[in-house]
Amino acid sequence: MSRVMRIAALLRVGLAGVGLACIGFAPTLADQADKRLPGLFDQLKTKHSAGEAEAIQQSIWAVWMESDNAEVNLLMLEGVDAMSQGDLKRALAAFDSMVEVAPGFAEGWNKRATVEFLMGDLKESVADIHKTLELEPRHWGALSGLGQIYLALDNDDAALRAFKRALEIDPYLDAVRAKIQEIEAKLEKRRI
Repeated sequence: MSRVMRIAALLRVGLAGVGLACIGFAPTLADQADKRLPGLFDQLKTKHSAGEAEAIQQSIWAVWMESDNAEVNLLMLEGVDAMSQGDLKRALAAFDSMVEVAPGFAEGWNKRATVEFLMGDLKESVADIHKTLELEPRHWGALSGLGQIYLALDNDDAALRAFKRALEIDPYLDAVRAKIQEIEAKLEKRRI
């Protein structure tokens, strides 16, 4: 399948998968300022299990990934496709273009931070995570990523703070909860 055909297929699937309403192929206005998000975050706090929360989490991610800019949507699909194929250089190029085209779109910064982390560029990843959080302070994915970076840098206190902030936003992040317990146990052993 040619690259153009693959992107077109991803666009069709991706637009349906992230909940973009298409009327004449015009995407719904969405991003970290979307009016649906406050209600979704409220619903997230009222769920009683991780299973119940999962649909809300997916809805929030879907809104975060939407843009009212068709070029940004194509760049998102290109970058995600490249990441799924392990082509981090191509993914980084797509996300670099995305943050240039739409510097106010938080998920562009978050995706670029993820690629930078995978490439071992922790300093740049942290900078992009901070930009993500400046635009969307409720981004538990960015906070979780920040915690992972601080763990890689052997900064357990900073990792613990980042993970706890993520868990305050989304109390159903079981892997984050496990990391918090692991770090707290490690810090307790150091005190003894």
